[in-house]
Amino acid sequence: MKREIVIGTRESRLAMWQARWVLERLQALYPHVCFTLRGIKTRGDRIQEVALSKIGEKGLFTKELELALQQREIDLAVHSMKDLPTSLPDGLAVGAICPREHPGDVLVSRAGHTLEELPHAALIGTSSTRRAAQLRHYRPDLRVTPVRGNVTTRLRKLEELGLDALVLAYAGLHRLGLDHLITQRIPYRICLPAVGQGAIGIEVRAGDGEVLEMIRLLDDPPTRAAVTAERSFLRELEGGCQVPVGALGEVKDGCLILEGMVATQDGSQLVRDKISGPVEQAESLGRELAARLMARGAGEILQKARQEFDQA
Repeated sequence: MKREIVIGTRESRLAMWQARWVLERLQALYPHVCFTLRGIKTRGDRIQEVALSKIGEKGLFTKELELALQQREIDLAVHSMKDLPTSLPDGLAVGAICPREHPGDVLVSRAGHTLEELPHAALIGTSSTRRAAQLRHYRPDLRVTPVRGNVTTRLRKLEELGLDALVLAYAGLHRLGLDHLITQRIPYRICLPAVGQGAIGIEVRAGDGEVLEMIRLLDDPPTRAAVTAERSFLRELEGGCQVPVGALGEVKDGCLILEGMVATQDGSQLVRDKISGPVEQAESLGRELAARLMARGAGEILQKARQEFDQA
């Protein structure tokens, strides 16, 4: 009888695509093993009518998968790295971070307008405080409204709510074959992505040597270094969904370049900086960049955001 490895995933179309991508590669590497998918509904999937920034709970899209791992109901969990909290439960580890898709955000405009071309006071839909803050900083006239749901749901709401445009992650649209809907790749100078955006992570039990060895070949060292630096930056800031934080790590010629930003929700204040150093120092580079931003006012911004959240 073949050894069976159960892969856990959220049930959305995009999450299933990512899990199947992992399954197909593992099956090609280990044809003697039987890999199966198990869809698991998370709390974040069940709560669709409340903005993530209002919930404020870490692990909204990962806790149920991690519990299934701990209870040995699944052998590995496939996540979007942007959903995975920077601190994992005891006994679990990120065994592989797969090659990253373009991590940036894109504009989907009903009239084919770029951000620069959108009319005054255009109505933009996004579920992200990070995107909203950076858009408002770039164009204070824009009206931003929360839009939750999976990619298909948000695209439907573009018409239903009479929005001028949506802002989404490039990776999600591309993986679902929806590139033709993209009006503009938003430049990083306007909008830094979420920590880990565009990267697929595989979480496992830290002591499961067999599974760790299996997934080792799916790990991409440049992506791991970039995402490690971003997560270190976020961990140092202790940011969550209610705090607009963006970061982008890139490895070029053996050097890791990390850029990060913290903003107020209305975009009126935004601090941003960049740092570079050896790939091997990804963790420390993230911490150093966070310290730089804290010294430039990010601490006050974060404190104010948390106070507003507690009072809401």
